[in-house]
Amino acid sequence: MTGMTISRAALSRVGRASKRPSGQSIDRLGSLAAIVLLAASAATWMAEENAIERDAAAGAARNARSGAGVGEAAPSETLVAGYLGSPYTYASNVRLQSPADKTDFTMSNVEWRGMPFKSPIYYGVRVARWGASNRTGVMVDFTHSKAISTPTQEVEIKGIIAGAPAPAKEKIGSLFKHLEFSHGHNMLTLNGLFRLGNLTPRLSPYVGIGGGISLPHSEVKLHSEPARSYEYQYTGPVAQALVGLEFRLAETSVFFEYKFTFADYVAPLSRVDGTWLFMDLARQISAWWRGEKPPGGTLDTQLISHQLIGGVGYRF
Repeated sequence: MTGMTISRAALSRVGRASKRPSGQSIDRLGSLAAIVLLAASAATWMAEENAIERDAAAGAARNARSGAGVGEAAPSETLVAGYLGSPYTYASNVRLQSPADKTDFTMSNVEWRGMPFKSPIYYGVRVARWGASNRTGVMVDFTHSKAISTPTQEVEIKGIIAGAPAPAKEKIGSLFKHLEFSHGHNMLTLNGLFRLGNLTPRLSPYVGIGGGISLPHSEVKLHSEPARSYEYQYTGPVAQALVGLEFRLAETSVFFEYKFTFADYVAPLSRVDGTWLFMDLARQISAWWRGEKPPGGTLDTQLISHQLIGGVGYRF
């Protein structure tokens, strides 16, 4: 009996352990995929740079048939790309409302850290389609950023916690065990693009604007709560504007870009340890459809970010 009890306990611990890191595992795979894509694209880009010099005659023949010069835009082309970068997110007010717990308080100017080069890293992937004019296009863009609060930051607080007045000032870590979107502050957007004209035959500036949805992996828990909320969620709309510079080779592009993003968050505090993106979203939609309120209430904030990125992509 003792051996069986130990075995069951061990199996239980293993089961819990295997579930917890699912968000990390997904993001590490995403980070690895972005790095592999960038490395493979960069290697191809270097090979193409040498090939342009060696195969100038063959390139001229191809360009004569297509009617476009080396490095010039070809009609109706598609770009598939990956990128890395670094964000800066402004401090924002954070409000937690939980009627069931008689809690409703707001923390002022919560600072957010991006930590772009610590796993899971900042990365993104995109697919852009340029029309026949080569001046306008559309792009689907997915960005994996992060927004992590600082436990030692002291903030001003207004409201009530568990029916009692909140302290006027308190360190975030004294209230929250976890307050972060570290797997990550994910944004999926649809953007319109416009090329401004070529600076050189290979160098083209462009601008874009678009909107979409926030799909963060939230990790939120008050010390007083029985369980954390740790899952992928839909939390609200996103707006994005960008300006970039594209350096074009025969089949690849290198680009550098500034992005400005605005995300309005209403994160449901489900007090659930989630698993996979689509399963977590399906559970959230199902609860919404049944009219169920999140047991931990909601956490509201607005994440406004500057982002500098650089990437490599294939054109076809």
